[in-house]
Amino acid sequence: MIVYVDLIFLFNLLMDGAMLYTCGKIRKIKLQWWRLLLSSSIGASYVVMLFFPQLSFLFTFLVKIGLSLLMIAVAFRYVSLRNYLLNLGVFYVVNFVAAGGILGIKYLLQNSSDVVNGILYTHAGGSGSAIQVGITFVVIVSCIMLILIRKLFASQKKQDQITTYLAEVEVKIEQFRKTCTGMIDTGNQLYDPLTRTPVMIMEAALFEGVIPDDWVHHIRSAKGDQLITDMALEVNTWQDRLRFVPYRGVNRSTTFMLAIKPDEVTVSYHNRELTAHKVLIGLDGGQLSRDRTYQAIIHPAMIAEE
Repeated sequence: MIVYVDLIFLFNLLMDGAMLYTCGKIRKIKLQWWRLLLSSSIGASYVVMLFFPQLSFLFTFLVKIGLSLLMIAVAFRYVSLRNYLLNLGVFYVVNFVAAGGILGIKYLLQNSSDVVNGILYTHAGGSGSAIQVGITFVVIVSCIMLILIRKLFASQKKQDQITTYLAEVEVKIEQFRKTCTGMIDTGNQLYDPLTRTPVMIMEAALFEGVIPDDWVHHIRSAKGDQLITDMALEVNTWQDRLRFVPYRGVNRSTTFMLAIKPDEVTVSYHNRELTAHKVLIGLDGGQLSRDRTYQAIIHPAMIAEE
């Protein structure tokens, strides 16, 4: 028998690429072509190892699981544990559905004369054991798959709901430009109490290199009083643009947030560009989204006024 390893590698490369691409479409993640190619190559290379008996120690369940973990990490990057597990779960579901569909079509097209006494005879003359699965196993696996699919699609539905409120934000302050993804939060009712200017929130890390590093440190540690002292001692090019906005935290205690007055903020939302001039940008010291979906919280007044 002649085995063309290059064709087997190419076939599995295309199959793994299709599975990863489908997973990305379901999760609404834009895959980078080189990550997709590298991850698919890792999966295809494992199949080629089957032809090397000296590597038989790699053909174990744990190695296969580890390989799939590596493929997902390469293709989609590791952003957070929750996001990683969702990608992994969708990848397994896509593979199981594809494998089940192929197996089902194979047995659907197979006539009764192909199976004799529990032995599967192929048209090429080969033989193999027919798959015999108990009804209990089928019921258990089916229930697990239904629960898993329900969880995955419920999570995806929640992600889709968040996506509908995402917009691209561009901040302009003199010569400074910063673009990021923001989420429109209808519950954000933070205003400057003196001028009634709406306050949108952005991660302070986006302004690193523009504002002093010790300011960023105080923002992250929520030491507003120390920040006021530092600002009194230092001179900054944005000195006239800085504001302190009081707000009430989760523990109901009042604290101050450092805010910047921009020249303008442009929000690209639903194929429209909305420009706001009367707005303040409050700086948050943490990450607004665990999976880095957005880095800013857009005040609803910025959309309503337009």
